[in-house]
Amino acid sequence: MKEQLIKINIDNSFELKDIFECGQCFRWDIEEDKSYTGVFNNSVVNVKKDGKTVTFKGVSDRDLKELIEDYFDLKTDYKKIKNELSKIDSNLANAVEFGDGIRILNQDLWETIISFIISANNNIPRIKKIINTLSKQYGKEIIFNNKKYYSFPTPKELGKASVEDLRKTGLGFRDIRIFNTTKMINDGVFNLEKLKTLNDTKEIENTLLKLDGVGPKVANCIMLFALKRYDSFPIDVWVRRVMNDLYFKYDDEEKLSKKEIEKFAKENFKDKAGLAQQYLFYWRREEK
Repeated sequence: MKEQLIKINIDNSFELKDIFECGQCFRWDIEEDKSYTGVFNNSVVNVKKDGKTVTFKGVSDRDLKELIEDYFDLKTDYKKIKNELSKIDSNLANAVEFGDGIRILNQDLWETIISFIISANNNIPRIKKIINTLSKQYGKEIIFNNKKYYSFPTPKELGKASVEDLRKTGLGFRDIRIFNTTKMINDGVFNLEKLKTLNDTKEIENTLLKLDGVGPKVANCIMLFALKRYDSFPIDVWVRRVMNDLYFKYDDEEKLSKKEIEKFAKENFKDKAGLAQQYLFYWRREEK
């Protein structure tokens, strides 16, 4: 582990709040100076933005520039993506303008699976607390700025925990699901590397659904945030609400089915459905 610092000029689609508070990640925290510090890929990094200059300072056993370019998806042209989405309709154009600084992070597949199993019927502060507890108990200690951080535990590390151990972390009904999914991966019943080689989104979703605790919404989150399947479309209460408010307009949003939303997203947002979802979700949840 070595401390590294790099500065990159980024003039488009990079706002810290938009990236770290749009619901895609759980291990980034805001600091007093409005920078954010996060733990990912066995690294701890602080990100600070001043105008177009973004400063990344952290500790990692990888080259920081290479790590940052991959994790923050810096080689993807988000200006082009936003232009294409904004042409679909005025609703999406407004959502894109609101979430102008969003980028979809390239997150670790294993961590994303466990994190979004934890997210089911849960709130973000509690999700973050549970993930940090699991990392502290089963991950590796990392020192950055004289403070202790902890890497997310590997399948082998988390496999040391019994159901009872997991229950003590505040997982509730999710304890057995985390235990079973971890065991499936450690026993070779479920192959993470093979999953990465699949090309068909529906096949990937059906494969993920074999994991305990993974339903359609969680599977689509995993595909979008860890496998770059931009045609996936996670649907939760916020997404159903914004889709009903903008497109369907049922008197009772509960009448709007997931099938209707999926069909609409596929027909109108096509291969960028997941990106459209993020802008719409963030706009509906954050706009006052």
